[in-house]
Amino acid sequence: MPSPGRLVAFAATRDLARAQRFYTDQLGLTLVEANPGAVVLDSDGVQLRVTLVAEKAEAPYTVLGWDVDDLTAAVAALRARGVTFNRYPGMDQDSDDAWTAPDGTKVAWFSDPDGNVLSLSRHPR
Repeated sequence: MPSPGRLVAFAATRDLARAQRFYTDQLGLTLVEANPGAVVLDSDGVQLRVTLVAEKAEAPYTVLGWDVDDLTAAVAALRARGVTFNRYPGMDQDSDDAWTAPDGTKVAWFSDPDGNVLSLSRHPR
């Protein structure tokens, strides 16, 4: 069965200007468009629409994630841009704030200014 089309990811924000600064300045995504209802960004060919909402529901799970080739380097690069990684009680996280899943996948979580949980992951190859 063919794919229905190109994937577009969505995240919610209560402050478009703040979200735009975070996603461009701290995460390094490319701004495609900014309008009164959304900031549209490019993440390696995938469109991310950060949409303005009146109320943002808290999601107790990861809403966006990036698969990286070198987790340690990616964490260091984001830390250098001011990103703080999340630590979770009861999870054995290493110096990169990464947890290792039973299959060997390493995941490090961080949040955007609206509290959306984001992640970097490195899957065993």
